[in-house]
Amino acid sequence: MQPKLATHPIVNISAYKFVTFNDTVEQRPRFQAICAELGLKGTILLSPEGINMFLAASREAIDGYLSWLRRDTRFADIAWKESFSEKQPFNRMLVRLKREIITMKHPLIKPEQGRAPAVTAPILKRWLDQGHDDEGRPVVMLDTRNAFEVDVGSFENTIDYRIDKFSEFPAVIEKHRDELNDKTIVTFCTGGIRCEKAAIHMQNIGYEHVYQLEGGILKYFEEVGGAHYQGDCFVFDHRTALSPQLQETATRQCFACRAVVTPREQLSPLYVEGVSCPHCAKVVRAA
Repeated sequence: MQPKLATHPIVNISAYKFVTFNDTVEQRPRFQAICAELGLKGTILLSPEGINMFLAASREAIDGYLSWLRRDTRFADIAWKESFSEKQPFNRMLVRLKREIITMKHPLIKPEQGRAPAVTAPILKRWLDQGHDDEGRPVVMLDTRNAFEVDVGSFENTIDYRIDKFSEFPAVIEKHRDELNDKTIVTFCTGGIRCEKAAIHMQNIGYEHVYQLEGGILKYFEEVGGAHYQGDCFVFDHRTALSPQLQETATRQCFACRAVVTPREQLSPLYVEGVSCPHCAKVVRAA
């Protein structure tokens, strides 16, 4: 983990784990109580297939929450990514119950029963540096995120199928199996959760050389920086995007239409913070 930065008092963590979690209804009040006690803000998703969370608070509060969480043997080995900010990036604390912690609508995919092979950030960087994996196959980066996230930044020469939601991924990837199956494919996403399901699905439908990027883009930034990556990484909080140095950037998201607004677009007279941006203002004018 990164050392605490004195000028950035808020610790932001993202974490998930696929594990049988059938008592989510009973556990929800306990999660709500500990988050209220510690003053945490963010979102925790509880599902029969596991847990997914994005939280922010002081160092002491985050450490206290993680210590509490890991007392449950199901989450004793949970891993997380950290970044830091000057301000709290969330407005409130939500603990929600869901069918899936990341919606793919393929219930037979159960990461708890076995993951696809994973590649760590240092090994992936080495592969990208040399232009092939350790067996000599060309490496193809496959972005499993939504199109608006990809537009903020992604790996160089990545494959982007312009999906609007993750549940579209299975149908899209099925169409491209023949053109990709002789290559080593590395699926990736923000923190690892989507590419974990994506890689399993790809194996199930016949892809032979597919990996997931361990810990996603955020872990890659943390361990090797921005090598072979262009732009920033979209995150689902008020920071909007993080640089490869895991610092908040000037990119913003429009409150009205949720579009990502670049610093250049913020100079437009159509951009009114909290009201409109060039994307939605153009649609309104055209109508």
